[in-house]
Amino acid sequence: MALNVGNRLPEAEFLEFTGGEPRTVSSAEAFAGRVAVFGMPGAYTRTCDGAHMPSVVRSVQALRDEGVDRVVVIAVNDPFVMAAWGESSGARAAGVRMLGDAAGAFTKAIGMDFDAPPVGFFGRSRRYGALVEDGVVVALGIEESRSECTMSGGEALLDAVRSHKGQAA
Repeated sequence: MALNVGNRLPEAEFLEFTGGEPRTVSSAEAFAGRVAVFGMPGAYTRTCDGAHMPSVVRSVQALRDEGVDRVVVIAVNDPFVMAAWGESSGARAAGVRMLGDAAGAFTKAIGMDFDAPPVGFFGRSRRYGALVEDGVVVALGIEESRSECTMSGGEALLDAVRSHKGQAA
């Protein structure tokens, strides 16, 4: 499957570190309602940590004001790393759910995986931002370059949410 507007996201399981333990989160739970989903190559990587995550944190409240139920970041990392990144970036404090796609199964299923051996990336996620309504992608921005964060950032998705809201009326 190549990720596109109109796709129903596949069933998957993520790992989230909450309450001192990792727990499984189903895609049905993660994508129920109106959800802003941000896919990132990895925690603490240069563009993810320096541009993408800050854009998400800056946009959380505005996304909620536009009717988004939850904001989710997904990366091919384990739940412990995702939790630490959520703490250090301010994402957790802003209410962002940090979901680890530890084995990359979801990322592969949506056709967003890539390898970059020179930097030690194998099976990582391409950078994207999506508005998902009850599991269906209704708006999507995918970066062509892994070092860019223009179409997939928080502000870009906020613009897409506002545009989609206007179309739904």
